[in-house]
Amino acid sequence: MPRDSKGTRDRILDAANRLFYAEGIRAVSVDAIAEKAGVTKRTLYYHFKSKDELITAYLESRDQPNLKLFAKWFEEAEGGLAAKIEALFRNLAKSARHPRWKGCGFLRTAAELANMPGHPAVQVGAAHKHRFEVWLAEAIAAEGAGNAAQLARHIVLLMDGAFSTMLIHRDPAYVEAAGDAAAALVRAQTGRR
Repeated sequence: MPRDSKGTRDRILDAANRLFYAEGIRAVSVDAIAEKAGVTKRTLYYHFKSKDELITAYLESRDQPNLKLFAKWFEEAEGGLAAKIEALFRNLAKSARHPRWKGCGFLRTAAELANMPGHPAVQVGAAHKHRFEVWLAEAIAAEGAGNAAQLARHIVLLMDGAFSTMLIHRDPAYVEAAGDAAAALVRAQTGRR
């Protein structure tokens, strides 16, 4: 096995990340990942016992970077709570305009594994979505809004619906419209602009 075991594992995971996100988990073979990582299939299986384990690691590797990015967008937004929520959606729309944007990797993976609800990657995706909702409720509460958990859930529904609709229509205007709806919901619930 290679001397730099962590570096090799990271290289495999990076290759899987790029390929799974770009093409989908079912479309990408273990052979393609090994080739992109510059390792043998045997080396890949030394680090990841199965493709399912690699898919799960792919989503785990996306969890914290995604949560940190949303927190950054929220914190950097100027204005009150409605403006901060709207900024999340505006930044998503900006990301969706990039030619390599393929939507939410967690939702896409869950869709590909819809017939396997107990799959570890589906559980990782569910945990990520739960962590995002909890973070959002805490951020909303910190801004002084009441009923933060319910408001966060409504916003998550708008966001995930926008992710799905953008994949169908390939039009970031849908996430902007969802952001408008989320901001209106915040203003209606908090009585603030």
